[in-house]
Amino acid sequence: METEQDYRDAIREICVRCGFEVLDPWKREKVIYNGAERGWWNKVPAADFIQRDLEDIEKCDLLVAYLPKLSAGTCMELFYARLKRKKTICVCLMPSISPWIAYHSNMILKSIEELEQALREI
Repeated sequence: METEQDYRDAIREICVRCGFEVLDPWKREKVIYNGAERGWWNKVPAADFIQRDLEDIEKCDLLVAYLPKLSAGTCMELFYARLKRKKTICVCLMPSISPWIAYHSNMILKSIEELEQALREI
């Protein structure tokens, strides 16, 4: 998924149209994912990487999580956002949703196209 990030543009455009300010960690993290050498991911300092993501969530009022497939990181972000009493919207393309994802999502959408209407209802 790290090389397929076009969905972020669509989500950003919808959020901006609905009057939200967007904080996208990919703007910072895409530099990390440019590692071409074998095993580069193991050299990423995990504590710093995770801490920055958690700080981003603390700054937000709402987390939009995109789950075309299961992602440990996205699930942890959903969990943390709900722990911090943030609103969460999960755009989940998987046919079967874990109870953990459902429980930590205020709203579950089946497509990005549904996001604009959901944001307007908030």
